[in-house]
Amino acid sequence: MLRTIFRRLTKALLWFAGGSVLLVLVFRFVPPPGTALMVERKVESWVDGEPIDLQRTWKPWDEISDDLKVAVMAGEDQKFPEHWGFDFSAIQAALAHNELGGSIRGASTLSQQVSKNLFLWAGRSYLRKGLEAWFTALIEVFWPKQRILEVYLNSVEWDDGVFGAEAAARHHFGVSAKSLSRQQASYLAAVLPNPRVWSASHPTAYVSRRAGWIRQQMSQLGGDSYLLGLNDSRRAPWSQ
Repeated sequence: MLRTIFRRLTKALLWFAGGSVLLVLVFRFVPPPGTALMVERKVESWVDGEPIDLQRTWKPWDEISDDLKVAVMAGEDQKFPEHWGFDFSAIQAALAHNELGGSIRGASTLSQQVSKNLFLWAGRSYLRKGLEAWFTALIEVFWPKQRILEVYLNSVEWDDGVFGAEAAARHHFGVSAKSLSRQQASYLAAVLPNPRVWSASHPTAYVSRRAGWIRQQMSQLGGDSYLLGLNDSRRAPWSQ
């Protein structure tokens, strides 16, 4: 009986692994039609009895402001071009901070956020974190960095039901994602830690200060030049 259970479990795991690899490979070339987070928001609206109109329009890489690309990396993950999905120094710093109590600090990279938003549910559990690590590893292996950032910018939430750069630009500033200014991009990046509470178009004093800090970081990173060679910026893990 134990042998049968083990065999069936092994078979299920192999099917899951193969299916997830295939799904990641498909999404390297095909725009994801939606995300798990979008489904979750819709289900929440049904449960709460408060209908929500999900807004999202996919835009390819060249139709998204370069300022927004750099701003998001400056504010969320400055080592994005270099790492393979996990920033271990940031993880260690977050663990040390959280041991002191008080506010909880996260250390998710953009790649981890793509994995979570695209494939998984919200919440904290060892199972979800394990699956997040699995999908993060897959997209880092099978997708170039530019594709990871492109999917992130088209999937991240920027207000209740507002997903992706195009919907966010229209919602907050009345412009297209390609037409976002440097300042507008910095405000969108500034609210990403808590986009359902903070507003890019009606910023608090804290959000304005954070946006200013992001613009400083954008300049220090080299501005648009930080995007050059994005796909070739990583070294092999064993060479680090």
